[in-house]
Formats: sequence, C-alpha cells, structure tokens
Amino acid sequence: MIITNVTTIEQTIAQACHDAARRREDVQEIVVTKKRTQGEIQEMYDLGFRHFAENRVDKLLMRQQEFPQEDIVWHLIGPLQSRKVKDIINKVEYFHALDRLSIAKEINKRAEHCVKCFLEVNISGEVTKHGFSADEVGDVLTQLQQYEHIEVIGLMTMAPFEATKEEIDSYFSQLKALRDNIMKSQANSSCKYLSMGMSNDYPLAIKAGATHIRIGTAWFK
Repeated sequence: MIITNVTTIEQTIAQACHDAARRREDVQEIVVTKKRTQGEIQEMYDLGFRHFAENRVDKLLMRQQEFPQEDIVWHLIGPLQSRKVKDIINKVEYFHALDRLSIAKEINKRAEHCVKCFLEVNISGEVTKHGFSADEVGDVLTQLQQYEHIEVIGLMTMAPFEATKEEIDSYFSQLKALRDNIMKSQANSSCKYLSMGMSNDYPLAIKAGATHIRIGTAWFK
C-alpha cells in the first residue's frame, strides 16, 4: 500500500512541477510521521526518504530514539513552547513554526548551531492559527538579524482545512508574493523558501511555488 501511494504522490509532484514549469529537484517532500507506526516509517526510510517531521517535541524525540540513523534530516513543524526549546532545538535542522519573537530569543539562547527557521505567517487571518501577519513580517525579519543562531530561510503557512480550491490557491499565492517582496527589498535575505502544502493541497502549493511540502496521511492511507 505505501509503495503504491509513494508512486502516486511522486507522479503527482512531478506533474505539478511540469505544469508550473518548475524543476522537480526544487521541491522537497517531507514525511510527517504523526500517528504512524515504527514499521510504516521504516518502510519510508527503506524507500529512500530522509526528511522526516513531527509537530510535537515529545513525539520527535521518541522518533529519534527509534530511528537514530545519522542521515535523517529532522524537521519540527509544530508550535514550540519556550520551556521545551532546550530539549529539542539542538536535535533538529529545520523549525517550520517560528511564530513569535520570544521563541526566537529562547532559540538563540539555547542553540549550539545555526537553526534553519521558517517564519509562520497567518495569511488567512484565522484567529485560531499561530503566526505573524503579513504586515509584520518585514519588521520581524529585521529584528531577527540580531540572533546569530537563527537563519530565517523562508516562510510557512497552512491553508484552512475547509477552504475552497480557489481560496487555497489565493493563500499560497499571497505567501509567495510576500516572499518575493522580501527578496526584492532585502538584497541579502536568505528568506527564499516556502513551506506550504500538505496531503490535501500539495499540488496547489507546488503550483504557487512551494519548496517544502509536508505530507503525512497521503503516504499511508
């Protein structure tokens, strides 16, 4: 079942890249391991996947004990509490949910290496979602320049679950436009990647310019 799903998803990614006149190698798929069994994750590893993600600190630490392979690249994709920064920040390479300056300060204090971070942007304006507003991003990037252990490599967003295809396309396109404006206004900015798209909307995300897609359920259904 998993290998069939993988084949389908890889074909879909390739087609989406082709349709958008993008290179396939410019899109990094990330395997979200939430609620998956150890055997399922092992199968994905055996199929050649190396980028894995969890949205909770305790779950990611558990996964790392289960899979101590040094060639795995770990992504934390969920919100991070200040008190848990010290437990996880030196055990991941990417953090996709930098959503407030207080967390940035704590990461910089605790990190022993430069952490690649995505700023979480609440493009849809949902009150239940974390993240900076689009209007805040420019000032936030300026403030984060003081932190030597934080490298903002891009922006992240999530479309509302109940959003229509047209609404999703709009949200993703708005994030890309925001990224493009940053790259134009800040010549030396490293904020060039876009983390957006999950199991239900990753083709739309690729169309809009996603460089990192976070797929969970679709691998295993």
